[in-house]
Amino acid sequence: MKRMITIAILLAGAALLSGCKHPPLKDAPSAGSQAQGSSEAGASTSGQGLAGGAGVEGSTLGGAAGGALGRTVIYFDFDKSEIRPEFADVVSAHARNLTSHPNLKMKLEGNTDERGTREYNIGLGERRAQAVRRALMLQGVAESQVTTVSFGAERPAAEGDDEAAWAKNRRVELVYLP
Repeated sequence: MKRMITIAILLAGAALLSGCKHPPLKDAPSAGSQAQGSSEAGASTSGQGLAGGAGVEGSTLGGAAGGALGRTVIYFDFDKSEIRPEFADVVSAHARNLTSHPNLKMKLEGNTDERGTREYNIGLGERRAQAVRRALMLQGVAESQVTTVSFGAERPAAEGDDEAAWAKNRRVELVYLP
């Protein structure tokens, strides 16, 4: 029920924003990922992303039609914590939103695929979340606006023992807090 309310609010916000003079932000390319040869684990969450659409400006939200601000997941390569170049516009859009709305707060949820030990995956998920946090702060976001958590492989976005599932689990979810 809560999810349906959130979706309804996001759709209403998108309808309101579509009448704005601002052009929609460009989507980041879809995340395709190549497996490399190292050990890693994965977890994921089903983050709600932009809670209630609070503070969202200049973008159209929802599905594939959403702009960079509508994207709330950043995917990573196997065993890596560097933000891939195709997600730079996503990070920038959220940084602009957070700096424009100092009352907004965001939680960065680091996740990994299932490969590797629990301890390794918790550490890798934290490194991924911290990489996104640093990128946001370099663009002017206040330290107090961003928190991080690592779920390691505890919350997979996709089940399966293949590269397609693992690639969906290697991520950081950007969740706006109420």
